[in-house]
Amino acid sequence: MADITIHASAIVDDGAQIGAGSRIWHFVHVCSGAKIGRSCSLGQNVFVGNRVVIGDNCKIQNNVSVYDNVTLEDDVFCGPSMVFTNVYNPRSAITRKDEYRDTLVKTGATLGANCTIVCGVTIGRYAFVGAGAVIQSDVPDYALMVGVPARQIGWMSEFGERLDLPLSGDAKTVCPHQQVTYRLSGGQVSKVNS
Repeated sequence: MADITIHASAIVDDGAQIGAGSRIWHFVHVCSGAKIGRSCSLGQNVFVGNRVVIGDNCKIQNNVSVYDNVTLEDDVFCGPSMVFTNVYNPRSAITRKDEYRDTLVKTGATLGANCTIVCGVTIGRYAFVGAGAVIQSDVPDYALMVGVPARQIGWMSEFGERLDLPLSGDAKTVCPHQQVTYRLSGGQVSKVNS
């Protein structure tokens, strides 16, 4: 595994695929079926299951378990101790491995520290889930979500700054950091190509 940093305390099972430039830190366990892209960073005490796909340039901070049936597209940030699930109604005495629900986190999304993603949802492109929030349903692209249960309170730019847009209606704004225009229309935000 050339160009990959794997700490001596990490366990990477035979068969795991890890892209060039990725860094696997202390006490990480990557299962044999995992697929991890290029230039990823897996912080201390991260677990990656067998049926997990992680795109390029993802940052998974300390104490995150990425369970089976979770897919992270490119440039996803998983904050410290945030939680994924894969069974909706777990019971210790009942096996439900054939009932895992798929969770998809799209390109550029941020999942804040200690947030919880209930399985079976899609987190939209460049969405921003605040620290401690509990996501129970799909999240639109660029949405800013906070609270328990999570509710949308705004929109975020690709740079990671709150956009001056209402929650609904039709409007436009410019991200001052990148001079990029965003348009709200029909309950969706999109970047306007220059």
